[in-house]
Amino acid sequence: MVDAHRHRLRRRRLLRRGLIALVAAVALAGAAVAAARVYLRSAPRPPDTTEARLLAGGGGDVDHCDLPVLDGSGLTADEIPVAYTPGCEGWTEWPLPVLAACTEPLPAGAPDLRGLWLDDNSGHLERVEQCGDRVVVTTVGLIHDMRADGTLRHGANDVNPSCTRIRNRTRYRDGVLEMDGYGIPFIRVERWMEGDVLRWTHPQAGSHRMKRICHVPPDRVTREPY
Repeated sequence: MVDAHRHRLRRRRLLRRGLIALVAAVALAGAAVAAARVYLRSAPRPPDTTEARLLAGGGGDVDHCDLPVLDGSGLTADEIPVAYTPGCEGWTEWPLPVLAACTEPLPAGAPDLRGLWLDDNSGHLERVEQCGDRVVVTTVGLIHDMRADGTLRHGANDVNPSCTRIRNRTRYRDGVLEMDGYGIPFIRVERWMEGDVLRWTHPQAGSHRMKRICHVPPDRVTREPY
């Protein structure tokens, strides 16, 4: 009887300690998430090297089916300044292409994803530019400019629509453009071609099938700030 009573007391103490440790771990995790959110909203952004002409208007007039020939006859990816999302409000008129003058060939095995793409079901609209190992994705209010060299240092270093800082590691693998948020594989955005369709998967936005269009729809050329 005495041994059984002692065993029950020991088990209760262990359960109590386990619950205390669990509560403490949850509290610490919550505090860490809150601190990360504060940091990601307040961390300084890189110097803005976006060319002013890109945001001066005219993006809605561009024929996005007339793509640069990547024959090495023009500028290289290194010679064009990196572009960024303007402020926390995002652009209000569809920007001009960032890499229009760039003709550096794509890396071996990289899929050609260039063009203006629209998902008729969700309404998602985006432009993908590529030159050398440089990739620029322009979508609602955002310009994410990055290098597909597999490093976090040269991935997108920008903001999302809520003005939270984002970083990613970008690379080509097996015909797919992979973007890992903060270098974490399970926060992965992917783009690849399926025939004439651009496929895009996003951990929050889901899966999309996009068709090529040549011009930004008139009702999408301008937008209200975030």
